[in-house]
Amino acid sequence: MPQLFHSGTLPHAFRCLAMRYDTDPEILKKQVTLETYRSRGPGGQRKNKVETAVRLRHLPSGITVIATEHRSQAENRKLAFERLRERLIKLNQPRRRRIPTSVSLKAIERRREEKKARSKKKRLRQEPLKTLKEWD
Repeated sequence: MPQLFHSGTLPHAFRCLAMRYDTDPEILKKQVTLETYRSRGPGGQRKNKVETAVRLRHLPSGITVIATEHRSQAENRKLAFERLRERLIKLNQPRRRRIPTSVSLKAIERRREEKKARSKKKRLRQEPLKTLKEWD
């Protein structure tokens, strides 16, 4: 297992590797730390008194998901697990290669350098005496 950052997340390079994460709800419950806190916004005294917001941290991937929409902690927990599952399914899918839409600047520069070298060789072939006189 790679070394974790201080925040407990994986470095970006390791997250981008083709790792497969379990999306089974029973396994997810074991891999997640659940944190509750007071959510913000409208909802009255009950929402302000009770810790209804849920934050899930998936330890193997470092993903954090929150749910604060409902006044019920149980509904928020269910919603957070659904969101986490969706994110993990998306992470498990192989990334598509980018289809280049235009020639990159590096390729243009490389082609220009090759043309300059070819041009120089041609000039040297056409006027060898002139180049010899320049050296004298």
